[in-house]
Amino acid sequence: MTVIRQDDFIDSMADALQFISYYHPLDYIQAVHHAYEMEQNPAAKDAMAQILINSRMCAQGHRPICQDTGIVTVFLKIGMNVQWEADMSVADMVNEGVRRAYLNPDNVLRASILDDPAGARKNTRDNTPAVIHMEVVEGDTVDVQVAAKGGGSENKSKLVMLNPSDSIVDWVVKTVPTMGAGWCPPGMLGIGIGGTAEKAAVLAKESLMDPVDIQELRQRGPANRVEELRLEIMDAVNKLGIGAQGLGGLTTVVDVKIKDYPTHAASLPVAMIPNCAATRHAHFVLDGRGAALQTPPSLDDWPDITWEVGEGVRRVNLDTVTREEMATWQPGDTLLLSGKMLTGRDAAHKKIKELIESGEGLPAEVDLKDRFIYYVGPVDPVRDEVMGPAGPTTATRMDKFTDFILEQTGLMGMIGKAERGPTGLEAIKKHRATYLMAVGGAAYLVSKAITEAKVVAFPELGMEAIYEFEVQDMPVTVAVDVNGESVHKTGPAIWEAKIEEQALELI
Repeated sequence: MTVIRQDDFIDSMADALQFISYYHPLDYIQAVHHAYEMEQNPAAKDAMAQILINSRMCAQGHRPICQDTGIVTVFLKIGMNVQWEADMSVADMVNEGVRRAYLNPDNVLRASILDDPAGARKNTRDNTPAVIHMEVVEGDTVDVQVAAKGGGSENKSKLVMLNPSDSIVDWVVKTVPTMGAGWCPPGMLGIGIGGTAEKAAVLAKESLMDPVDIQELRQRGPANRVEELRLEIMDAVNKLGIGAQGLGGLTTVVDVKIKDYPTHAASLPVAMIPNCAATRHAHFVLDGRGAALQTPPSLDDWPDITWEVGEGVRRVNLDTVTREEMATWQPGDTLLLSGKMLTGRDAAHKKIKELIESGEGLPAEVDLKDRFIYYVGPVDPVRDEVMGPAGPTTATRMDKFTDFILEQTGLMGMIGKAERGPTGLEAIKKHRATYLMAVGGAAYLVSKAITEAKVVAFPELGMEAIYEFEVQDMPVTVAVDVNGESVHKTGPAIWEAKIEEQALELI
């Protein structure tokens, strides 16, 4: 009989979560590098370059790949012959490991978990509790798979109850474009088929723990219907031309993972969950011989990618930029931003709206007239950092506030992740504002452009407080111009047509 000690379990859990915060799985990095080398759209190639550079920087600096350090999901397979030397429940041990990992002073991770989700939505401050799936199996070990899933990709999860005669491929091809780019492609699609609705969703999530191996499958050929579906879905999704960060291009997904389970004769449940550019998961096994700690990879395994300032890149001074200058920017243009900007995401936007509508007005420090606001919830700094990883959050969540904020405050522009929805586009066009896109999955790289940072309002909101950042050469793409034209509409349309017409080689 194997004896598993409480401290060994907790230490292993905390170590795995720290490890995946700054080390990408190498199979994912190799897949993105392959996609980078094949990519023909300069904007998508640039986005993947930033993702790869950011990944290497995080591996070197032991800081988070993404500012959204995720909700922790754990799959536990506990052997029937295991005995515990512990005074905590297994769930409590998991959560203690999460707590220690996220509060580690050497690499503080962002606490994103809110209690009372339909009410007060109060931050638990230590990223607990985790979502835990436990299974008792034969054997004398504890097998643990752990992941940290960002909200931007988790929010794009889809579930459908198809008719048994319906095509799963057709549903995926129809559904992926509705997900936008807020899940930060290129990534993976996890698909669960069968069981019941909740079983399909768990299968989809669990499938994302598997390694990237679609190219090996392609070379040897499929052995069953599930493997055929993986290839069919991957090829069909990449032909959509969505591309890295939704800018248009050859690679939207680097792998498709599928798990299935027997289902009712009248049912065909299908769940689809995307994994983003901050793919984070680890596996360890406890066998009674102590903690199971992760083995660091060699930095030599990362590709040596550089990001160069091209001839067409414009430098923009945020302290002096005018609306006339802004009107010359075209969708797809690359800008390097310097100067001061304010930050604010969901909770801050809600509070701004409430203060204006109540007549109380905004604090003097939150003067948005002719300024830019960055949708971000950063990681706290450590050591000599000005700010921790500070990548963008999904911009569509702010769409419902955009018209009000632009009209009431005189805000000039916004910076965020992925596309804007119809409501946001209409407001941008109406007020001749602009929307700039920073690369999701390059949070540590972005943070290096921040030269000063301070909280100026709503400190009680934690990571959702309003900061003032001063930046130097922060790279962004013009995603929506003053006329409301969106690169997230034009880019994929152009590349879908090119792929169809030219039969371009896909990953």
